Amino acid sequence: MDSVDHILTLAPALSVDFHDACDEAHRLASGERGVPDEDQLVADLSQVLLPGWDDEWLVLERERWDQLRLYALEALAQRFQSEGRHLSALQTSHAAVSIDPFRETPHRIAVEVHLAEGNVACAVKRYQDYRRLLQLELKVAPSLRLTRLVRDLTRT
Repeated sequence: MDSVDHILTLAPALSVDFHDACDEAHRLASGERGVPDEDQLVADLSQVLLPGWDDEWLVLERERWDQLRLYALEALAQRFQSEGRHLSALQTSHAAVSIDPFRETPHRIAVEVHLAEGNVACAVKRYQDYRRLLQLELKVAPSLRLTRLVRDLTRT
């Protein structure tokens, strides 16, 4: 660290893990491949920005970070799903749900993964849990796209 005119700066050889995670998240969200350590990236993207701080300026920065990491986690979960890496896809979709439990995309990915594995009961339960959450909290239903995935599974 250097101090120039009473301003602290990091030495060029240092990196900031938040900046690194943002760069990787942007690459993922834009569809780029080649994430070096996917497990570490999921862990990094699961972190809240400056937990315990309640400064007013952080509200917008946290929202930006949350949106970026949601898109990146969803892109990574979809990639895992397309590669048949079911456990990684589920864990990554769960990380996205923990950021925003109302966002449908990670729930849909989890339902699709369960169906791909042949775990029909798990897919239906995941859908029903999400539907209950939406109804209880927001008085809305899941999208038709998600509903179609499980609609015919509960008919006997």
